[in-house]
Amino acid sequence: MTNKTRGAKPASAKILQFDGRRPTINDVARLSRVSKKTVSRVINQSPFVKENTRERVEAVIKEIGYTPDPMARGLASKRSFLVGLIYDQPNPQYVIDMQQGILDVIRGSGFELLVHPCRRQAPDFLPSVRHFVERQKLAGVVLPPSLSEDDALVDLLREFDCPYVRIASVLLDDAEHSIVTHDAEGAEQAAHHLADLGHSRIAHVSGPDTFRSAHERRAGFVKGLKSRKLKLEKGLDVKAAYTFLSGVEAGRKLMALDQPPTAVFCGNDEMAAGVCQAVREAGLEIGRDVSIVGYDDSPLATRLWPPLTTLLLPIRLMGRMASTRLLGDSLIGEPPIEEALGEVHPKLVVRGSTAPARA
Repeated sequence: MTNKTRGAKPASAKILQFDGRRPTINDVARLSRVSKKTVSRVINQSPFVKENTRERVEAVIKEIGYTPDPMARGLASKRSFLVGLIYDQPNPQYVIDMQQGILDVIRGSGFELLVHPCRRQAPDFLPSVRHFVERQKLAGVVLPPSLSEDDALVDLLREFDCPYVRIASVLLDDAEHSIVTHDAEGAEQAAHHLADLGHSRIAHVSGPDTFRSAHERRAGFVKGLKSRKLKLEKGLDVKAAYTFLSGVEAGRKLMALDQPPTAVFCGNDEMAAGVCQAVREAGLEIGRDVSIVGYDDSPLATRLWPPLTTLLLPIRLMGRMASTRLLGDSLIGEPPIEEALGEVHPKLVVRGSTAPARA
């Protein structure tokens, strides 16, 4: 071997031809002059690789544009590098924020996110989830409400020995499998806020019965009213579906009453936005005539006029917390303390949609 050969650098990607195919791990190994196993260790961020070797392999990966195949990695290691988000959620913003939170954690870790929307009430709900989990050999699953509340689904995941984390308004499982959001606490704050503004005829627009969060938020609201010597009257207790249109319909029912409420607490911001529309249709002014409180503090809350008073539920943070808890030691470095916790507490954010009751 000549001195020139001995000191050779990896071949430049500019002179490499892959005949239109994607570069493979074998290409990376050949051009880096290391074994395929070493390349795999670099990709998986193993500490048992010399720094100069790691730099050389990473330079080749970057130069030829190699992207590891999560499924192939799963087969090689007898486990998947895929994290599943399985949901039945009518609020699209909730899903977006949850995905962003999970991606915040797994980005750069070698894990990828697979999203599986489904309908909990569908006849093939459990069989379809079974097929998804079995086919993908998932590294773990994040379950937001209301799927987090489905014990049959959790039993299915346990059957496949698939790690999972449940995000729910109350503790439903062992702490290691749970992120608890304490929804009743937030609803209680909403009741206190409206009562302390002098409102006594206060309505509630709740989410669907299939969501535990809807029951918890209603219970917390009733408790908060009771602590102020008020009660939720039967005609002011309206069920909806966590959607904008269902909020419009609920708001129209309330505004059509002989004595409309002077304040409305809604189970989420989407429904609150719908109630706002119904209030305007009735020729009333939000804040001055009818105070409205939402829940979640989604981006929608600050896009309304006046901006919406609501309960901050940090959904993106919840996604980060769930994926951090799910993957644990598979992640590189220590997570921030906040993300390592297993619970969040809603906080009231006061804006222009609430004001003192008129005399």
